Amino acid sequence: MPLRRTLARVNKVATNRVTTPFAQLLPGTAVVEHRGRRSGRSFRTPVLLFTAGDDLRIALTYGADTDWVRNVCAAGGAVVHTRGRAVPVTGPRIGHDPQADWAPLPVRWALRAIGAPDYLDCTPRPAP
Repeated sequence: MPLRRTLARVNKVATNRVTTPFAQLLPGTAVVEHRGRRSGRSFRTPVLLFTAGDDLRIALTYGADTDWVRNVCAAGGAVVHTRGRAVPVTGPRIGHDPQADWAPLPVRWALRAIGAPDYLDCTPRPAP
């Protein structure tokens, strides 16, 4: 767990700034735009994105207790930027699957290896 936290801090300060522009365009990745619970500032966090039925599923590689996950849950939603589209989502729900059976095989192996059993499901809001 300490390695995950250290890696999360490094990514937050350095890696995320480089990957964010690409994450919203590449398959399997996205950028979650959310507001800070206390600051009200807008933040953008690159994530691994999958589908789960009609919902969008985000692998919580650093766990469910990260600031961005708490922000999305507290707000009741966010905007997911993926493949050049902005998708508003609602109803965030944290799930737990130690086997990561929902993930494609290479991702499943990686999630198991780093001990990341949690995911976040959100429902895309219908277009007006």
